[in-house]
Amino acid sequence: MTNNTTAAFDAHANEYDALRRRLVPCFDAFYGAAVALVADLGPQRVLDLGAGTGLLASMIASACPDAELHLLDGSARMLDQARATLGDRLTDAHVADLEDPLPVGAEDGGPFCAIVSALAIHHLDDAGKRALMVRIHDGLRPGGLFVNAEQVAGSTPVLNARYRAQHEAQARALGATDAEWDAAVQRMSHDRCSPVEDQLRWLREAGFTDVDCVFSDGRFAVLSGRRPA
Repeated sequence: MTNNTTAAFDAHANEYDALRRRLVPCFDAFYGAAVALVADLGPQRVLDLGAGTGLLASMIASACPDAELHLLDGSARMLDQARATLGDRLTDAHVADLEDPLPVGAEDGGPFCAIVSALAIHHLDDAGKRALMVRIHDGLRPGGLFVNAEQVAGSTPVLNARYRAQHEAQARALGATDAEWDAAVQRMSHDRCSPVEDQLRWLREAGFTDVDCVFSDGRFAVLSGRRPA
């Protein structure tokens, strides 16, 4: 993730969670699908990549009361918000980019039961996504789960244009103002979204099994894969 991308999210740290409900029109179903996968696993150690303000982590904390929550994000201001939100439910927080090594050394207690991410990995280019998927696979214990609630591209230019138009129409119907949408478009200028089909293939190439897209609504999809037991 570039310094410009981090700065763009730093600037909106205080209002980011409220904005998401307007700018992610399928908010409840989208996040709900990701949390349900994690809750079914019943994990003890969860790493949230690009955790931001801890929005996804807080939902996982509610669904999995015994889970240890480890957060990683490039924005220190976002993680400050996450600390305030999660309080003593937060095990630790790492200021690091998605290109950096994952915090999975022995000093951190070993591999994770689940690694999750929401609306973060699309800031990497395709090569960066593929390299991260390999590191995520290696950071999971056998049988561990990766869940990525992601913003995706259409598989053709026509579909991509349709997704963009649908996204704007639905966000405005939910009350997004001109200023909010314009700021979102500016943040999305840093995006490098990839089609669902490509990302599922990359997960398999990285060694994941049971690879699936469990939720899809235009620009938003929830992808998952499991490290073989």
